[in-house]
Amino acid sequence: MSLHRLTDITLGVPNIAETVEFYTDFGLLSQPSSDPNDHWFGTVDGGPRQLRIVHAPVRRLLSLGIGAEDPDDLGRISASLQRFGVESRIDGEQLTTNEPVTGVNVTVSVAPQVPAKPDPEPHLPNFRAPALLRTAPTHPRKLGHLMIASVDSQTTTNFFTEGLGFKVSDEIKNAATFMRCSTEHHNVVVGHGPVNYTHHTSWELSDVDEIGSGVKTALKDHPERHTWGMGRFFVGANYFYYLRDPAGNLTEYYCGMDEITEDQVWKPGVHEPGSLWGPPMPASLIRPDDLAELMADSH
Repeated sequence: MSLHRLTDITLGVPNIAETVEFYTDFGLLSQPSSDPNDHWFGTVDGGPRQLRIVHAPVRRLLSLGIGAEDPDDLGRISASLQRFGVESRIDGEQLTTNEPVTGVNVTVSVAPQVPAKPDPEPHLPNFRAPALLRTAPTHPRKLGHLMIASVDSQTTTNFFTEGLGFKVSDEIKNAATFMRCSTEHHNVVVGHGPVNYTHHTSWELSDVDEIGSGVKTALKDHPERHTWGMGRFFVGANYFYYLRDPAGNLTEYYCGMDEITEDQVWKPGVHEPGSLWGPPMPASLIRPDDLAELMADSH
């Protein structure tokens, strides 16, 4: 696969200072900034610029970056986008285009791959579990995936598959399509919505204990951030915990996702919504609390 990961996203939010505080507590690595209206966050393995926070009247996904292997990949993607009816521009080792329904700016650039995850520490007989002895703060390894809602989800899905070269991994019946540009089960999920909006972003941790540690820190003094979890999905198999940032965006910790290294072996399926186990899904996962505001802003 010529594509191999998500490199970065830009979220527009109306309340930058509060949102920056949230993602700092969430464990992302805050980068020095001289502009209070333009703030970057990094991850341990994904690099120093994975999440950009800028001002917007209403929360929205403004841009998405995708990593490619080499410059030749950009030419192939440009040709595929042209056949799909979408214009693009190549400048050196970077291709820029726009998803036609949501308007999100998409950049495909030649980028290094994320280092392989280290093997977990073994839990040896007669010794305490290694996770019990951790003292370091929890920081996400990388930006793993995001989900967006589109008023024309089929066209948006086709943009990623026919235009960019993503592969379909699974579907939720009448709800969402899970697509990958890496060996992880999904990197972009597209669902149908009455308005275009960001459903959630998702950040990988090493294991369930790190999820627990991250949640403990994020919820300290802010219990209102809790949204859904702990649980495990059937589609993707990942453990999850969802929090909500002050702008209204859902943000997920995850680990343990299915990996697909041989496309011909994996069989995509159509599944019912819900989790394998965990608490009941809250209504806000289906219909966001700020939907009326998002719809008003779209007119």
